[in-house]
Amino acid sequence: MKKLLLGTALLPLLLATPAIAQSDIRPAGNSAPVQEQLDDATPLPADTPWPGGTITLDIDATDTQRGVYNVTQTIPVTADMRELHLLFPEWLPGNHAARGPINLVTAIRFTANGRELTWKRNPLDVYELIVDLPEGTEAVKAEFVHTSPITGSEGRVTMTQEMLNLQWEKMSFYPAGHYVRRIAVKPTVKVPAGWRVFTALDGQSRESDTLTWQTVDYETLVDSPIFAGKYSERWEVGENVWLDAVADKPKYLDIAPENLATFERLIDEADALFGARHFDHYDILLAMTDRMGGIGLEHQRSAENQYDPTALIDWEGMEWSRNVVSHELVHSWNGKYRRPEGIWTPDYRTPMQDSLLWLYEGQTQMWGWVLAARSGLQSKQTFLDAFAVYAANYAEGQPGRTYRSVEDTTHDPIINSRQPLPYSSLSRSEDYYVEGALVWIEADQIIRQGTNGAKGLDDFARAFFGMKDGDWGQLTYDFDEIVATLNGVYPYDWADFLTTRLLEPDQPAPLRGLEMGGYKLVWKDEPNSYDKGRMGSYGYLNLFYSLGLNLGADGTVGSTLWDGPAFDAGIVNGNTIVAVNGIAYSGDVIEDAITAAKDGAEPIELLVKRGDTYRTVSIDYHGGLRYPWLEPVSEGESGLDRFLAPRTGTGTDTGT
Repeated sequence: MKKLLLGTALLPLLLATPAIAQSDIRPAGNSAPVQEQLDDATPLPADTPWPGGTITLDIDATDTQRGVYNVTQTIPVTADMRELHLLFPEWLPGNHAARGPINLVTAIRFTANGRELTWKRNPLDVYELIVDLPEGTEAVKAEFVHTSPITGSEGRVTMTQEMLNLQWEKMSFYPAGHYVRRIAVKPTVKVPAGWRVFTALDGQSRESDTLTWQTVDYETLVDSPIFAGKYSERWEVGENVWLDAVADKPKYLDIAPENLATFERLIDEADALFGARHFDHYDILLAMTDRMGGIGLEHQRSAENQYDPTALIDWEGMEWSRNVVSHELVHSWNGKYRRPEGIWTPDYRTPMQDSLLWLYEGQTQMWGWVLAARSGLQSKQTFLDAFAVYAANYAEGQPGRTYRSVEDTTHDPIINSRQPLPYSSLSRSEDYYVEGALVWIEADQIIRQGTNGAKGLDDFARAFFGMKDGDWGQLTYDFDEIVATLNGVYPYDWADFLTTRLLEPDQPAPLRGLEMGGYKLVWKDEPNSYDKGRMGSYGYLNLFYSLGLNLGADGTVGSTLWDGPAFDAGIVNGNTIVAVNGIAYSGDVIEDAITAAKDGAEPIELLVKRGDTYRTVSIDYHGGLRYPWLEPVSEGESGLDRFLAPRTGTGTDTGT
């Protein structure tokens, strides 16, 4: 009450305070510049061809010892040009953000007719280089080096002594002012002796270890990366579809025939789902490695994927990790062909607008898991275990949902650049993937129940993504088309459904689809297969739903749950748990302490190290170990079971 009275008494005084002139707070006579309008509006390119003609791009990728790509580009120009404006790709497709690594391009030199040319960087767009052209210049030769990171701290490693992942946009420039689909490029790459090269580019010819392809537009070039390696295999897994694998060692490619068949069924299931293809051929590029940096990136006629080295030969043990291939395959239809109107851009300078990623990535996340289950690439149980982990995150691990919508997280690739966060449970992250997937499962169950099982979200997929068979251009969409297509499948208030669940904050945990599908979230004292697989591969202990933290093998805190028991005790990321109840830390020791405390009254005593400081922390937690699982509500086949059942009659382990 005193605070209220004080504020009321001060209000007239505050209202009566005269405005303070700038001259009263900044002495007269001091220098005070005035800002002029910056000429920094993003110029839109024209849908016209580059008038100079075909650009040649030659890359020497043989220096695997140093991790260096030596690049030569020859850009023909017209006689009237006095400046050449070159852009380095900034807004990278599939990254949903401006993260083109121009910092890795070095030793830049431009020449024409044997003469060195002067160049400068645009201070308002550092991705633009401006080259002065003397009269009579017919072509500009650009020579530079792209340096692959050598360690993970420098960025993603793209070249090892056994393999490389050449991404054209990271080692080339393109002339400004034109749609990238109107810029012609003739690519050539030299690889280490004997290495096999995989790409979706057409017209490949090889002389010794130098490969060239037919002239292609720059957009298609950027969308057609290379995997090359010393150890490799290629399998045909569908009509005009190949699985192209490179590995650290030959033994990692020894996949059993019955396991290879699941990739074949994956293609069959994708064809059955969408009913059309938006590629003339497709390459599943797959790296079996822990030496090259991890990747999962979509393209229209290929995808860049990475598995742990043993994922093909330790089929059961690594089952939890195989989803990336099915996810990126779905993107050929969802994200590459059908693309939100704000994400499609005519070049790599125009900013992308990510607000519809809850369909682009959310449905891809869902369909990737569904197709994996339908084909047997992953089991139905793995699907259930993964979605139990997802559901738990929103049921108990996301206090940030109270203030932040799923749609707002679509801007996170730009806001946060996929960097670690101090308290990700409060900040949220890119939840349009997983919460989006859970919302789309609910949509399937609404359609399924409303039509007595006659229809489901498969019908939306066929109508929305399966049009114009053979068209591998791009077809954009907006919110209204999503709603209209859903209503064409099953009339419902889909605009309100999507708005409340995805565009508004503080919504109930997105469990309704799983519950409508006949499953419930339960808690057990042991991790499910997906949780267990992740913990084993990444070397951490998940105690997020008990003590409210995740721990590395040495007891280092990797993350803490906002308002969880550890957070309330002042434990933060980077702390180290040294001892538990007076016993030196190990995973078993802390698990045993949590289990013992469940039936006792004594708090758990932790010795915590932060920097050079040690302190003892008491956590009065008695809930035991808690790991999420999904269990069926009743016996018999449920709606979710039917959603996961194969459509081609050849899938396995789906519970049908």
